[in-house]
Amino acid sequence: MFENLGDRLQSVMDKIRGYGKITEENIGEMTREIRLALLEADVNYKVVKEFIAEVKEKALGEEVAKSLKPGEMFVKIVKDELVELLGGEKKDLNISGNPATLMLVGLQGSGKTTTNAKLASLLRKKYKKNPLLVACDVYRPAAIDQLKQLGKELNIPVYEEGKGNPVEILRNALEFAKGKYDYILVDTAGRLHIDETLMKELEDMNELLHADEVLLVIDSMTGQDAIHVIEGFNERLPLTGAILTKLDGDTRGGAALSIRHLTNVPIKFIGVSEKMDGLEEFYPERMATRILGMGDLMSIVEKAESVIDEDEAKKAAKKMQKGTFDLEDFLGVFKQMKKLGPLENIIKMLPGAKKMGLNDVKVDPKDLAHIEAIILSMTPEERKNPAILKASRKIRIAKGSGRTVEEVNRLLKQFEEMKKMMKMMNNGNFKMPF
Repeated sequence: MFENLGDRLQSVMDKIRGYGKITEENIGEMTREIRLALLEADVNYKVVKEFIAEVKEKALGEEVAKSLKPGEMFVKIVKDELVELLGGEKKDLNISGNPATLMLVGLQGSGKTTTNAKLASLLRKKYKKNPLLVACDVYRPAAIDQLKQLGKELNIPVYEEGKGNPVEILRNALEFAKGKYDYILVDTAGRLHIDETLMKELEDMNELLHADEVLLVIDSMTGQDAIHVIEGFNERLPLTGAILTKLDGDTRGGAALSIRHLTNVPIKFIGVSEKMDGLEEFYPERMATRILGMGDLMSIVEKAESVIDEDEAKKAAKKMQKGTFDLEDFLGVFKQMKKLGPLENIIKMLPGAKKMGLNDVKVDPKDLAHIEAIILSMTPEERKNPAILKASRKIRIAKGSGRTVEEVNRLLKQFEEMKKMMKMMNNGNFKMPF
């Protein structure tokens, strides 16, 4: 989402790093470029004005003037101000109630129902909660069916009564949940725009619920109008945070950079894909480093910890160190890596990915499926000892996997090269190119 803005800002940062001295003239030049980049990304003009003023004031301060590397100090100032703009400290979800209650609100089409299911899944997975989804959107056709289907897919229970009064449905759901569930997530109705009927219904529901969290779901493709939507809901409901959906879309992203500063409502989650695990907690610092091309290793580590089997990973690491890593082990690692999601998204989060030309890397899922098919067509003995793979065996493997002998040979060659690189890394002869 922030790709164009990131490219522009990274270009400015690279230029300023090369300056041996910071002057009012070159700071003025750099801040003009940053201002243009932010405005083109649809960041609110008031926010841009304040951001530039803060950066300029700090960049011309005594600390920078005395620094041995003024360019690096300028980059740090821009990063720190970007973190502040995005909300500063991460704001955690309230999970302490018994049961904790959460109400998702927003306009129609913002992705509330799907986000509710994603959030319930995250609460169960990360916080070991036992969630209940409550279907209170009784107006949108198929909203209840959608929530039931998502609940079935995730094996999370859904309380629903079909059509009816949302306040009464909620009252019955709370009675039903007593002693059984420790987190209640309420899916509410939306409209195409804010109106009195909708707001009164939501107020009545929250009066009954006394929600620990009232989260507003915002479609990040809404642009600057997102600010007005938040202000409209915030006037009538005690919003505790916002969830930005569709951040994987090709939008300019300025609304995300403007929300906290203009409304004081923290962004708590971001939707990064349509999949049920495509909801991430929002870390202002991590987002700032991603935008500036500094990578986001912490998010990679957390994602890996959540999906990769620790014991299996340790076994594979030991075999790599000993030089006994074979295709059987590679298949196991490969299956674990698939759980991380699209590989190009992980690559982009590596520090220096853009400089190494990795930002535009496209990994075709079909290519990965072909690799898996080739390895699965081998016998366990062949996977453990690829040296025995002569012509006749390769022909059999190619036929079994529906691929060609050339592809089998290519995979074996790449695997051998990977083993050599592992050996170099273990011997301390390998340096990362950034």
